[in-house]
Amino acid sequence: MAVSVRIPTILRSYTNDESQVSAEGDRLSDVLESLESTYPGIRARIVDEDGKLRRFVNVYVAEEDVRFAEGLDTRTPDGTQISVIPAVAGGC
Repeated sequence: MAVSVRIPTILRSYTNDESQVSAEGDRLSDVLESLESTYPGIRARIVDEDGKLRRFVNVYVAEEDVRFAEGLDTRTPDGTQISVIPAVAGGC
């Protein structure tokens, strides 16, 4: 299944400055492996060494936060838009 992945500015050094790339996979974990095979090093910026989403990275599959869905097992149907968004912290 081909999907489109939106890449945040901070990770574009891995994708030759591309803001959107294509990847393959039926589940988010498969998509991340596909990204890694094309853009080495990018998966480690999204997933930690325990295989979980990094705390300060949000991933949306078709506008649904995967933390409230199936996590890395979230299905990624053909044509789905996936967005990787670094968390923004701040305060007064």
